[in-house]
Amino acid sequence: MTKNDEYTQPMGLDVGTSRIVVARCNDKKYRYESQLNAFLTLPHSKLAENLLVREGVFHEVRDNDIVVAGNDAHKFAEVFHAEPRRPMANGILNPQEPHSLPVVRSIITRLLGKANAEGQKVYFSVPAPRDGADTGIAYHQASVSQILHDLGYVPTPIAEGLAVVFGELADANYSGIGISCGSGLCNVCLAVLSVPVISFSVPKAGDFIDSQAALVMGDIAIRMRVRKEQAFTLNGLTGDRVSDALTVYYQDVLLNLAQALRTQISSAQRLPKFEQSIPLVLSGGTAMPSGFLSHFEKVLRANELPVKLSEVRISADPLNSTARGALMAALC
Repeated sequence: MTKNDEYTQPMGLDVGTSRIVVARCNDKKYRYESQLNAFLTLPHSKLAENLLVREGVFHEVRDNDIVVAGNDAHKFAEVFHAEPRRPMANGILNPQEPHSLPVVRSIITRLLGKANAEGQKVYFSVPAPRDGADTGIAYHQASVSQILHDLGYVPTPIAEGLAVVFGELADANYSGIGISCGSGLCNVCLAVLSVPVISFSVPKAGDFIDSQAALVMGDIAIRMRVRKEQAFTLNGLTGDRVSDALTVYYQDVLLNLAQALRTQISSAQRLPKFEQSIPLVLSGGTAMPSGFLSHFEKVLRANELPVKLSEVRISADPLNSTARGALMAALC
Protein backbone atom coordinates (compact mmCIF):
# COMPACT_ATOMS: atom_id res chain seq x y z
CA MET A 1 0.00 0.00 0.00
CA THR A 2 1.54 3.30 -1.08
CA LYS A 3 -1.32 5.61 -0.20
CA ASN A 4 -2.92 6.54 3.10
CA ASP A 5 -6.42 5.65 1.88
CA GLU A 6 -7.15 2.96 4.48
CA TYR A 7 -4.23 3.12 6.87
CA THR A 8 -5.45 3.68 10.44
CA GLN A 9 -2.40 2.69 12.49
CA PRO A 10 0.13 5.04 14.14
CA MET A 11 2.81 6.68 12.00
CA GLY A 12 6.28 8.06 12.54
CA LEU A 13 7.33 11.34 10.96
CA ASP A 14 10.87 12.63 10.57
CA VAL A 15 10.65 16.38 10.00
CA GLY A 16 14.22 16.95 8.83
CA THR A 17 15.93 20.00 7.43
CA SER A 18 16.73 18.16 4.20
CA ARG A 19 13.94 15.57 3.94
CA ILE A 20 10.59 14.78 5.51
CA VAL A 21 9.97 11.05 5.89
CA VAL A 22 6.87 9.15 6.99
CA ALA A 23 7.07 5.58 8.30
CA ARG A 24 4.16 3.14 8.33
CA CYS A 25 3.99 -0.52 9.34
CA ASN A 26 1.94 -3.03 7.36
CA ASP A 27 2.00 -6.74 8.18
CA LYS A 28 5.13 -6.19 10.32
CA LYS A 29 6.90 -4.57 7.36
CA TYR A 30 8.05 -0.97 7.48
CA ARG A 31 7.20 1.26 4.55
CA TYR A 32 8.67 4.70 3.96
CA GLU A 33 7.77 7.66 1.82
CA SER A 34 9.74 10.88 1.62
CA GLN A 35 9.94 14.30 0.00
CA LEU A 36 12.81 16.75 -0.10
CA ASN A 37 12.14 19.60 2.32
CA ALA A 38 12.76 22.22 -0.35
CA PHE A 39 10.95 24.48 -2.78
CA LEU A 40 11.39 26.79 -5.75
CA THR A 41 9.25 29.75 -6.79
CA LEU A 42 8.29 30.55 -10.37
CA PRO A 43 6.40 33.61 -11.66
CA HIS A 44 2.74 32.74 -11.92
CA SER A 45 1.00 32.44 -15.24
CA LYS A 46 -2.09 30.47 -16.14
CA LEU A 47 -0.17 28.62 -18.84
CA ALA A 48 2.62 27.58 -16.47
CA GLU A 49 0.08 26.49 -13.86
CA ASN A 50 -1.82 24.36 -16.39
CA LEU A 51 1.40 22.75 -17.62
CA LEU A 52 2.44 21.84 -14.08
CA VAL A 53 -0.98 20.35 -13.38
CA ARG A 54 -0.79 18.31 -16.59
CA GLU A 55 2.67 17.00 -15.69
CA GLY A 56 1.66 16.15 -12.12
CA VAL A 57 4.22 18.49 -10.55
CA PHE A 58 3.86 19.05 -6.79
CA HIS A 59 3.03 22.75 -6.52
CA GLU A 60 0.76 25.42 -5.07
CA VAL A 61 -0.13 28.91 -6.24
CA ARG A 62 0.57 31.57 -3.63
CA ASP A 63 -0.11 35.20 -4.52
CA ASN A 64 1.94 35.89 -7.67
CA ASP A 65 4.15 32.82 -7.30
CA ILE A 66 3.97 29.17 -8.19
CA VAL A 67 5.66 27.28 -5.38
CA VAL A 68 7.13 23.96 -6.57
CA ALA A 69 7.90 21.81 -3.53
CA GLY A 70 9.40 18.51 -2.48
CA ASN A 71 11.28 16.25 -4.88
CA ASP A 72 10.10 18.26 -7.88
CA ALA A 73 11.86 21.36 -6.52
CA HIS A 74 15.24 19.68 -7.03
CA LYS A 75 14.38 18.73 -10.62
CA PHE A 76 13.39 22.30 -11.45
CA ALA A 77 16.47 23.68 -9.70
CA GLU A 78 18.68 21.61 -12.00
CA VAL A 79 16.81 22.85 -15.06
CA PHE A 80 17.16 26.51 -14.06
CA HIS A 81 20.63 26.13 -12.45
CA ALA A 82 19.17 27.57 -9.25
CA GLU A 83 19.58 26.82 -5.57
CA PRO A 84 16.37 25.37 -4.06
CA ARG A 85 15.13 27.27 -1.06
CA ARG A 86 14.79 25.51 2.28
CA PRO A 87 11.80 26.03 4.59
CA MET A 88 13.92 24.85 7.54
CA ALA A 89 17.35 25.80 8.83
CA ASN A 90 19.29 24.35 11.76
CA GLY A 91 16.56 21.79 12.40
CA ILE A 92 13.65 24.22 12.75
CA LEU A 93 11.39 26.41 10.61
CA ASN A 94 13.48 29.11 8.98
CA PRO A 95 12.39 32.47 10.45
CA GLN A 96 13.91 34.29 7.44
CA GLU A 97 11.77 32.38 4.93
CA PRO A 98 8.14 33.57 4.53
CA HIS A 99 7.16 30.38 2.68
CA SER A 100 8.54 28.09 5.41
CA LEU A 101 5.38 27.07 7.26
CA PRO A 102 3.10 26.75 4.18
CA VAL A 103 5.67 24.58 2.38
CA VAL A 104 6.18 22.27 5.36
CA ARG A 105 2.40 22.05 5.75
CA SER A 106 2.04 21.11 2.06
CA ILE A 107 4.73 18.42 2.21
CA ILE A 108 3.39 16.85 5.41
CA THR A 109 -0.14 16.89 4.00
CA ARG A 110 1.05 15.23 0.79
CA LEU A 111 2.89 12.49 2.70
CA LEU A 112 0.28 11.74 5.37
CA GLY A 113 -3.09 12.83 4.04
CA LYS A 114 -5.91 13.26 6.52
CA ALA A 115 -6.36 10.88 9.44
CA ASN A 116 -8.47 7.81 8.68
CA ALA A 117 -9.41 7.05 12.27
CA GLU A 118 -10.26 9.11 15.31
CA GLY A 119 -7.27 9.33 17.63
CA GLN A 120 -4.79 8.14 14.99
CA LYS A 121 -1.32 8.84 16.39
CA VAL A 122 1.70 10.46 14.77
CA TYR A 123 5.01 10.77 16.60
CA PHE A 124 7.15 13.45 14.96
CA SER A 125 10.81 14.29 15.43
CA VAL A 126 11.99 17.55 16.98
CA PRO A 127 15.57 18.72 17.54
CA ALA A 128 17.16 18.82 20.96
CA PRO A 129 18.31 22.15 22.43
CA ARG A 130 21.66 23.63 21.49
CA ASP A 131 23.78 24.78 24.44
CA GLY A 132 20.71 24.51 26.66
CA ALA A 133 18.85 27.18 24.65
CA ASP A 134 15.42 26.82 23.02
CA THR A 135 16.50 28.68 19.82
CA GLY A 136 13.00 28.51 18.34
CA ILE A 137 12.32 24.82 19.02
CA ALA A 138 9.11 25.48 20.96
CA TYR A 139 7.58 27.45 18.08
CA HIS A 140 8.70 24.86 15.54
CA GLN A 141 7.25 22.02 17.63
CA ALA A 142 3.95 23.83 18.15
CA SER A 143 3.69 24.61 14.42
CA VAL A 144 4.23 21.01 13.30
CA SER A 145 1.88 19.80 16.01
CA GLN A 146 -0.82 22.17 14.73
CA ILE A 147 -0.36 20.94 11.15
CA LEU A 148 -0.90 17.35 12.29
CA HIS A 149 -3.81 18.32 14.52
CA ASP A 150 -5.49 20.10 11.59
CA LEU A 151 -5.18 16.87 9.58
CA GLY A 152 -7.01 15.01 12.35
CA TYR A 153 -4.06 13.28 14.03
CA VAL A 154 -3.02 13.10 17.66
CA PRO A 155 0.56 14.41 17.51
CA THR A 156 3.38 13.66 19.94
CA PRO A 157 6.90 15.09 19.65
CA ILE A 158 9.95 12.89 20.16
CA ALA A 159 13.54 14.10 20.33
CA GLU A 160 15.37 13.09 17.16
CA GLY A 161 18.23 11.37 18.97
CA LEU A 162 15.77 9.38 21.08
CA ALA A 163 13.95 8.32 17.91
CA VAL A 164 17.25 6.85 16.68
CA VAL A 165 17.51 4.91 19.96
CA PHE A 166 14.00 3.51 19.42
CA GLY A 167 14.75 2.69 15.80
CA GLU A 168 18.15 1.06 16.29
CA LEU A 169 18.69 -0.20 19.84
CA ALA A 170 15.83 -2.60 20.55
CA ASP A 171 18.34 -5.44 21.03
CA ALA A 172 20.07 -3.36 23.73
CA ASN A 173 16.82 -2.72 25.60
CA TYR A 174 16.82 0.82 24.19
CA SER A 175 19.94 1.69 26.14
CA GLY A 176 22.82 3.47 24.44
CA ILE A 177 23.64 6.52 22.37
CA GLY A 178 21.67 7.44 19.27
CA ILE A 179 23.02 10.11 16.93
CA SER A 180 21.25 11.57 13.92
CA CYS A 181 23.72 13.33 11.62
CA GLY A 182 21.38 15.41 9.52
CA SER A 183 21.62 18.50 7.36
CA GLY A 184 20.82 21.19 9.90
CA LEU A 185 22.03 19.58 13.13
CA CYS A 186 23.61 16.53 14.69
CA ASN A 187 21.14 15.35 17.33
CA VAL A 188 22.37 13.16 20.19
CA CYS A 189 20.58 11.18 22.90
CA LEU A 190 21.96 8.91 25.60
CA ALA A 191 19.11 6.76 26.89
CA VAL A 192 18.68 4.02 29.50
CA LEU A 193 15.80 1.62 29.00
CA SER A 194 14.22 4.11 26.56
CA VAL A 195 14.44 6.98 29.08
CA PRO A 196 16.51 9.92 27.79
CA VAL A 197 19.32 10.88 30.17
CA ILE A 198 21.17 13.37 27.96
CA SER A 199 19.75 15.00 24.85
CA PHE A 200 21.41 17.77 22.88
CA SER A 201 22.26 18.96 19.38
CA VAL A 202 25.27 20.56 17.71
CA PRO A 203 24.90 23.01 14.82
CA LYS A 204 27.72 21.76 12.63
CA ALA A 205 26.25 19.16 10.28
CA GLY A 206 25.62 18.53 6.59
CA ASP A 207 24.60 22.06 5.62
CA PHE A 208 27.72 23.42 7.31
CA ILE A 209 29.89 21.10 5.21
CA ASP A 210 28.09 22.09 1.98
CA SER A 211 28.15 25.84 2.60
CA GLN A 212 31.76 25.98 3.75
CA ALA A 213 33.01 23.80 0.91
CA ALA A 214 31.04 25.93 -1.55
CA LEU A 215 32.55 29.07 -0.05
CA VAL A 216 36.14 27.99 -0.56
CA MET A 217 35.38 26.54 -4.01
CA GLY A 218 33.46 29.58 -5.25
CA ASP A 219 30.47 27.39 -6.05
CA ILE A 220 26.92 26.91 -4.76
CA ALA A 221 26.01 24.60 -1.90
CA ILE A 222 23.70 22.35 -3.92
CA ARG A 223 26.60 21.27 -6.14
CA MET A 224 28.66 20.41 -3.07
CA ARG A 225 25.71 18.48 -1.69
CA VAL A 226 25.24 16.50 -4.90
CA ARG A 227 28.95 15.67 -5.03
CA LYS A 228 28.90 14.66 -1.37
CA GLU A 229 25.89 12.39 -1.81
CA GLN A 230 26.85 10.78 -5.12
CA ALA A 231 30.60 10.45 -5.44
CA PHE A 232 32.41 11.29 -2.20
CA THR A 233 34.56 9.05 -0.02
CA LEU A 234 36.02 10.28 3.24
CA ASN A 235 39.57 8.95 2.82
CA GLY A 236 41.83 11.90 3.54
CA LEU A 237 43.22 14.58 1.26
CA THR A 238 43.59 13.28 -2.30
CA GLY A 239 44.48 16.35 -4.36
CA ASP A 240 40.96 16.68 -5.80
CA ARG A 241 39.93 20.20 -4.78
CA VAL A 242 36.24 19.54 -4.18
CA SER A 243 36.87 16.27 -2.37
CA ASP A 244 39.55 17.90 -0.21
CA ALA A 245 37.24 20.78 0.72
CA LEU A 246 34.49 18.35 1.73
CA THR A 247 37.01 16.27 3.70
CA VAL A 248 38.29 19.26 5.67
CA TYR A 249 34.82 20.28 6.79
CA TYR A 250 33.72 16.70 7.44
CA GLN A 251 36.68 16.38 9.80
CA ASP A 252 35.62 19.61 11.49
CA VAL A 253 32.09 18.25 11.99
CA LEU A 254 33.35 14.93 13.39
CA LEU A 255 35.75 16.62 15.81
CA ASN A 256 33.04 19.01 16.97
CA LEU A 257 30.60 16.12 17.51
CA ALA A 258 33.10 14.00 19.47
CA GLN A 259 34.12 16.92 21.67
CA ALA A 260 30.48 17.80 22.36
CA LEU A 261 29.77 14.17 23.29
CA ARG A 262 32.64 14.10 25.76
CA THR A 263 31.73 17.48 27.27
CA GLN A 264 28.02 16.77 27.62
CA ILE A 265 28.45 13.31 29.14
CA SER A 266 31.28 14.44 31.45
CA SER A 267 29.26 17.37 32.77
CA ALA A 268 26.05 15.39 33.39
CA GLN A 269 25.19 15.66 37.07
CA ARG A 270 23.27 12.42 37.36
CA LEU A 271 24.89 10.08 34.89
CA PRO A 272 23.75 6.48 35.51
CA LYS A 273 26.33 3.86 36.43
CA PHE A 274 26.43 1.48 33.52
CA GLU A 275 27.24 -2.08 34.54
CA GLN A 276 27.96 -2.95 30.93
CA SER A 277 29.30 -1.09 27.95
CA ILE A 278 26.68 0.52 25.71
CA PRO A 279 26.29 0.77 21.92
CA LEU A 280 26.51 3.94 19.87
CA VAL A 281 24.67 4.11 16.55
CA LEU A 282 24.85 6.81 13.89
CA SER A 283 22.18 7.64 11.33
CA GLY A 284 21.24 10.39 8.90
CA GLY A 285 22.40 11.34 5.43
CA THR A 286 25.56 13.05 6.64
CA ALA A 287 26.81 9.72 8.04
CA MET A 288 26.47 7.87 4.74
CA PRO A 289 29.74 8.52 2.85
CA SER A 290 32.20 5.65 2.79
CA GLY A 291 34.88 6.21 5.41
CA PHE A 292 32.65 8.16 7.80
CA LEU A 293 32.59 5.45 10.47
CA SER A 294 36.33 4.84 10.55
CA HIS A 295 37.03 8.58 10.79
CA PHE A 296 34.49 8.99 13.59
CA GLU A 297 35.99 6.07 15.52
CA LYS A 298 39.44 7.64 15.17
CA VAL A 299 38.20 10.97 16.53
CA LEU A 300 36.40 9.19 19.38
CA ARG A 301 39.63 7.46 20.42
CA ALA A 302 41.29 10.87 20.67
CA ASN A 303 38.35 12.21 22.70
CA GLU A 304 37.69 9.33 25.08
CA LEU A 305 34.17 9.27 26.47
CA PRO A 306 33.42 8.71 30.18
CA VAL A 307 31.28 5.68 29.23
CA LYS A 308 32.45 2.42 27.68
CA LEU A 309 31.13 1.59 24.24
CA SER A 310 30.33 -1.98 23.18
CA GLU A 311 30.16 -1.00 19.51
CA VAL A 312 30.05 1.98 17.19
CA ARG A 313 28.08 1.44 14.00
CA ILE A 314 26.07 3.15 11.31
CA SER A 315 22.40 2.29 10.82
CA ALA A 316 21.69 -0.15 8.02
CA ASP A 317 19.03 2.30 6.80
CA PRO A 318 20.32 5.73 7.90
CA LEU A 319 17.88 7.88 5.92
CA ASN A 320 14.81 6.22 7.48
CA SER A 321 16.10 5.53 10.99
CA THR A 322 14.50 8.54 12.68
CA ALA A 323 11.09 7.97 11.08
CA ARG A 324 11.22 4.27 11.97
CA GLY A 325 12.10 5.09 15.58
CA ALA A 326 9.29 7.62 15.82
CA LEU A 327 6.91 4.94 14.52
CA MET A 328 8.18 2.38 17.04
CA ALA A 329 7.65 4.88 19.85
CA ALA A 330 4.10 5.49 18.58
CA LEU A 331 3.42 1.74 18.54
CA CYS A 332 4.59 1.22 22.13
